[in-house]
Amino acid sequence: MHRTTTGHWTLMAALGISGCGGDSSPPAPPPPPGVPTATLTAPENLAHGLSGTLALAATAQGEAGIAGVEFQLDGEPVGAEDTAAPYESSVDTSRYVAGQHVARARARDTAGNLSDWSVATVRFGGKSALGVGLEKIDGWVGGLAAATAFVQAPDGRLFVAEQGGRVRVVKDGALLASPFHALADVDFNGERGLIGIALHPEFATNGWVYVHYTTTRDGAHNRISRLVANGDVSDGTERVLVELPALSQATNHNGGALHFGADGSLYVGVGDNAVGARAQDVADPFGKLLRFADDGSIPADNPFCADALLRCAVWARGLRNPFTFALQPSSGRMHINDVGQDTWEEIDVGQPGANYGWPASEGPDGVGAGIAAPRFAYRHDDTDPPGSGPGGFLTGGAISGGAFYPDAGPFPASHHGNYFFADFVGRWVARLDPANGDAVYSFARLAGSPVDLRVGQDGALYVLTTAGITRIAAR
Repeated sequence: MHRTTTGHWTLMAALGISGCGGDSSPPAPPPPPGVPTATLTAPENLAHGLSGTLALAATAQGEAGIAGVEFQLDGEPVGAEDTAAPYESSVDTSRYVAGQHVARARARDTAGNLSDWSVATVRFGGKSALGVGLEKIDGWVGGLAAATAFVQAPDGRLFVAEQGGRVRVVKDGALLASPFHALADVDFNGERGLIGIALHPEFATNGWVYVHYTTTRDGAHNRISRLVANGDVSDGTERVLVELPALSQATNHNGGALHFGADGSLYVGVGDNAVGARAQDVADPFGKLLRFADDGSIPADNPFCADALLRCAVWARGLRNPFTFALQPSSGRMHINDVGQDTWEEIDVGQPGANYGWPASEGPDGVGAGIAAPRFAYRHDDTDPPGSGPGGFLTGGAISGGAFYPDAGPFPASHHGNYFFADFVGRWVARLDPANGDAVYSFARLAGSPVDLRVGQDGALYVLTTAGITRIAAR
């Protein structure tokens, strides 16, 4: 695994009004005055190490006169609209997690026209690990051994994959002593082992649990198998669905994640096995996102070919190590978290037939014709000056875990529809805000190294670390 930083973009949203009239109609009213403008004068863009009470200030102009200026921080209103100059507000930085935040100001004129947002991306100092209104329990569940992935069943149970080959069950907030299943002949050297788990969409009736792991049988290679639940344990059987090609001597870049899409297909992230050139070869499953039917067969509508050969499972290419990816239930949108090498971590939008560029491109570097640029990328190290360029102030070393928050839930409304992602090295969680130009804000700091994220049925965010599960919930 490998990657870094968070980014920000200014939301450009102007309200335009036009009128029209005909010869038999009353004269059209005069066009409205030009839209107002607002300029955020404090804080300064790229200010960092901010602490204590942070002053927000803006100037505004408009032909119709200014009715007021509103301020936001991370997409949430800060106080009431200020209706008289000088336009000011303030926030207590101690109420927010240390890290990247985005301040905004927007003017409203007396005709109701709104200006574009004026934006500043800043970094708060201090050691706060979570914002107010939320609570974090780092040791909500403990006792896991090298956990790699997890999934929630319709009845609320969590099924957790441990790298050594055991599937564990968390029931009613407690880790059950007996494993659900223990796979045999598992190679768990480096980044090998039990690296992915998924439940069939009809798990409640068929009990099917899918696993992605490295087996030593017939030489080290990764396989996808199906287990069957019998209560809190499996029935002891394993049906092998897919055998991937032999691995090289490299023990890293295996990918791992499994998810069922809204189309009922099983999507699988596979790393390049530390051989970057394989990611571009559409006849090679390494460095790809693969797509299968639930029985391991290959759908005829996959983008590169339509026969039953393994190469026809390729759905998207040009990935280095897609250790995690996530699907948004409401829209089917897919975000692929591709772990980078020297400079960048990236979030790619999953599309059939897409090429994400590895090894010729990483993050925004090297993106050319025919290459799908990342939706968001962050660096491994601070820029000079800090916060400048894509990614902003966020830095890390391996993007690991992603989850879409639903359009409703106990988290604040500004979090609804956001994409949460984590970094294994930085030990943080951030959120990407599509309603505000894909701005990214720091969300939480963790005691352990995160490997996977899930939004639970209760609306809490669950963070799987190598040793346990952290629960973040609204108070």
